[in-house]
Amino acid sequence: MEKIRVYAPATVANVACGFDIFGFAVNRPGDEIVLEKRAEPGISIIEITGDDGRLPLEVAKNTAGIAIQKYLAHIGREDQGFNLSLHKDMPLGSGLGSSAASAVAGVFAANELMGKPLPQKDLLPFAMEGERVACGSAHADNVGPSLLGGFIIIRSYDPLDIIQIATPVDLYASIVHPHIEVNTKDARGILDKEISLSTTITQMGNVAGLVAGLMLPDYALIGRSLVDVIIEPSRAILIPQFAEVKAAALQAGALGCSISGSGPSLFALSKGEEVAKQVADAMRYQFAQVGIGSDLFVSPINQQGPMILPN
Repeated sequence: MEKIRVYAPATVANVACGFDIFGFAVNRPGDEIVLEKRAEPGISIIEITGDDGRLPLEVAKNTAGIAIQKYLAHIGREDQGFNLSLHKDMPLGSGLGSSAASAVAGVFAANELMGKPLPQKDLLPFAMEGERVACGSAHADNVGPSLLGGFIIIRSYDPLDIIQIATPVDLYASIVHPHIEVNTKDARGILDKEISLSTTITQMGNVAGLVAGLMLPDYALIGRSLVDVIIEPSRAILIPQFAEVKAAALQAGALGCSISGSGPSLFALSKGEEVAKQVADAMRYQFAQVGIGSDLFVSPINQQGPMILPN
């Protein structure tokens, strides 16, 4: 192959109680990359669309560009050049892993064009380098599920230890992206630096309960465990109407509801697609009550990760 078109999915990170250790992929939204081999070495970012001109064309500052660059260096093929086009099919700064999807699509596409010298899971460190460029930290709770699909646990970063766990077939996510902005640095800076032992124990119980609930599967246990007593109480103040939106989701039948990543998007998990649609509508309605427009996405847990599209 000389040219490839790849789509990588958005993700929900943290998943309530699993701050920096849980993430899952959804079908939509996502990012699309067209990557084409060229005779000259180096990566050239031809165009970026859907970003309102906010993303850099400079390879060293672009999440997809740097991920591919690190990958080529690793396999000893820095002589191979690429032309790259990126289409952002998801909102920036949404808490849905926008930078991760770009990095994943880029490095996955490069590996395919190079004849797949690395297994897909081994592409993760290069996608994480894209995250480092985007936010200063090479975290994996977005790139992991975007690359591998499904529900991911990051057990350890040193050494990197990623676990995929099974999820119920009829588990659906409702995602509402309100048209507001939450600065990731603000969302990090607002967090408490120390937490009590009793709060830690409560959170650990919810983390264990959510894993067990997903794997059994036990929907009631999933619902009881989708509770964040550490991060959500601090970050909720950055999202107008948060309490009302969450209450509406639960009243509409959601198992649980919390903040996706650092926000402002909110997610809810439900049993069945119809309930998930009702939950999404209820959440959007509450944002509309205070004049905030929003985008809705309803999806099962995406088990595939990136996919090759027809050129």
